[in-house]
Amino acid sequence: MTTVETPGQVEPPRAMGRLGPMFAAIWLAFLLDPVRAAWTDLPAAHAWLGLVATLVFAATYLALWIAVRTDRARLVQVPPLRTRLVWMAALSGLAAVMVAALGQVGTASVVYLAVTVVMLFPVAVFVPVVAALAVAVLVTGVALPGWEHSPWLAFSIIAASLAVFGVRSMMNRNLELIRAHETNAELAAEQVRNRLARDLHDILGHSLTVITIKAELAGRLFDADPERARAELTDLERLSRDALADVRRAVEGYRDLTLPGEIARARTALAAAQIDAALPNSTDEVPSEARELFAWAVREAVTNVVRHSGARHCEVRLSPHAVEVRDDGRGVPAGATHGSGLTGLQERATALGATLVTRSLDPGWSVAVVLR
Repeated sequence: MTTVETPGQVEPPRAMGRLGPMFAAIWLAFLLDPVRAAWTDLPAAHAWLGLVATLVFAATYLALWIAVRTDRARLVQVPPLRTRLVWMAALSGLAAVMVAALGQVGTASVVYLAVTVVMLFPVAVFVPVVAALAVAVLVTGVALPGWEHSPWLAFSIIAASLAVFGVRSMMNRNLELIRAHETNAELAAEQVRNRLARDLHDILGHSLTVITIKAELAGRLFDADPERARAELTDLERLSRDALADVRRAVEGYRDLTLPGEIARARTALAAAQIDAALPNSTDEVPSEARELFAWAVREAVTNVVRHSGARHCEVRLSPHAVEVRDDGRGVPAGATHGSGLTGLQERATALGATLVTRSLDPGWSVAVVLR
């Protein structure tokens, strides 16, 4: 069974979706020192306060990480400012409680504060904040009685911030690529819809008008001229079948095999090449069995006119037995052979019992397919 992939649909990495929180929880191991210090001082009140604050801090940080990752999965780079400020206030308050209850060992939370600022705020905000946090742990380690100088903690703050900034930048680039992919997919889908609408209009617009007129005529002739009414009904059935076949081909993506579609395509191509075009307004008189062959003939001949002729005028002539494309360009040099396109067209014509006729005009060139 074939699986159809919808444009713009991105399959999420399911394994990472389950393991992501576990991966984030590993980095909470740096909070083991505050937990151990609090456990050692139990049952003192400050120890209980420090232990609870540390556990709640760890849970809050893990919840923030999961929330940010969920937002990224929805292509949201950062949550609203109010939400970011709430996260920062909650973690900062818990970190302050940890330091107040446990002393210097509680400053392990400062690394997570720095990482949180990097995750949630732009460069202009997090750079001075991270620098201030690093300076703060250095100053307090020297200024406060009983505290030790902690350059390693300051280094950890800077290193963790740089690492998270690199990850954040990579994720932002991935989000931009995903958005660009989705935008391209939407534009491609819109282009397909527009092309299909244009093709259906070109195919059905005239055909339905003719069908309506013939149906009205057959109704008026039903009593006055039954034989002519029967002929009109027979022609009406043929036109309906041809229009249905053209619509099916267009919907299936084979618009290059429909004669009305190729006439419309020729009009667009010639206008883009600034070549004056004289094209038929109707393809109804062409027999059903010849429409695909005539479509190939129009396609190949008009393509050659646009690419090679240097013409200023091109005309497509249709009849029940032939299609001809003529131009007033430079023609084909004497002794030149057919290209692969005309050779393929000749093979198609021969297979259906038709003849490919090419001839020079004064000026210009003519390509015709004639039914035998």
